[in-house]
Amino acid sequence: MGATIIDGKAFAAKVRAQVADHVARLKLEHGITPGLAVVLVGEDPASEVYVRSKGKQTVEVGMASFEHKLPALTTEAHLLALIARLNADPEVHGILVQLPLPSHLNSDLVINAIDPAKDVDGFHISNVGLLGTGQKSMVPCTPLGCLMMLRDHLGSLSGLNAVVVGRSNIVGKPMAQLLLGDSCTVTIAHSRTKDLAAVCRGADILVAAVGRPEMITGDYVKPGAVVIDVGINRIERDGKTKLVGDVEFASAAAVAGAITPVPGGVGPMTIACLLANTLTACCRAKGLAEPQGLTA
Repeated sequence: MGATIIDGKAFAAKVRAQVADHVARLKLEHGITPGLAVVLVGEDPASEVYVRSKGKQTVEVGMASFEHKLPALTTEAHLLALIARLNADPEVHGILVQLPLPSHLNSDLVINAIDPAKDVDGFHISNVGLLGTGQKSMVPCTPLGCLMMLRDHLGSLSGLNAVVVGRSNIVGKPMAQLLLGDSCTVTIAHSRTKDLAAVCRGADILVAAVGRPEMITGDYVKPGAVVIDVGINRIERDGKTKLVGDVEFASAAAVAGAITPVPGGVGPMTIACLLANTLTACCRAKGLAEPQGLTA
């Protein structure tokens, strides 16, 4: 019997519906419209597509969308001045600077210029520290989406063995912190881990976020485990460009109890959680109750 497919597209639609309902109530009861500002520097095609999608979905859930598209040669001073204005703008509750930035810009400096309370990507060093110490923070969108799907599928995660393959600041490390927060026993593994397959086979929850196409095969998966594939990789196969994850889907699905597909798994949850984070940031700024089920 094959694994249950965890449908991220359907789950993301439910999250967006929850967000839209809460936004409608904020408008009706308090006259407040959450606002998300997205800053794009340069003309990276993938980033442009992503930013358009973010803007469209922001408007669809009833939020205000503020898009700032800057030329590739924008100076650091100009970008930091824009962020300062957005920090001070009461209509803007969430700020996202689309990465990667052009090479002449210091990404760490730019991200850490964002007001931590408006840092809906959860990348500011203050939010990283708060998450790492178990305090209230803005949580990175992709790990938050993974956690939501795991909770929905498994219920309580307490006591489960979780292995996160990948140690990036964007996914691997915050994912491990979130799983710890839900009382999992967590191992962070990576490409240099000795006998990686054996480590992965000990996992009740296996999160693949290593950035290598189809690296995790069925041999890495404990029978019945839940596999969350964060990877998005474009490869050439049979003369066509194909989108695949970090997990070799067919062999892993034959062993796992449940698995996210690529595409249609974790990916759709990232923007849904960005909207959820913007709503959360707005509620916190206004001293209102946070939406249930949309935060860590």
